[in-house]
Amino acid sequence: MTSLEEIKDEVIKVLKQVYDPEIPVNIYDLGLIYGVEVDEERDVKIKMTLTTSACPLMGILVYRVEEMIKQNIPGVRKVDVELVWDPPWTPERISPTGRELLKKFLGYDPVERWRSQVGQRL
Repeated sequence: MTSLEEIKDEVIKVLKQVYDPEIPVNIYDLGLIYGVEVDEERDVKIKMTLTTSACPLMGILVYRVEEMIKQNIPGVRKVDVELVWDPPWTPERISPTGRELLKKFLGYDPVERWRSQVGQRL
């Protein structure tokens, strides 16, 4: 029998296969996942945000997360993705792996650029 912690690890692996179509980094390394819980019934609850509340792909990303988990993790009974906006997403939530990928893609460190721009406004 698979433990709840093992299921959670599998959920994270699946989340690392889901990409925002506009950004070449998976949603987990992009820092969009705020929490993953698995209960005794094997129901999965994910707290997720987006880079902006005006994201035109909001419904598609939520659906994709739900379907990828259902299709790839046997024994999961239900998947609930809750979109949250607090705390707001910032580039500082990007993982070190995500930062490296974005540096290669963009040619600069998005976290450092964001910090310098925010610092200029304060």
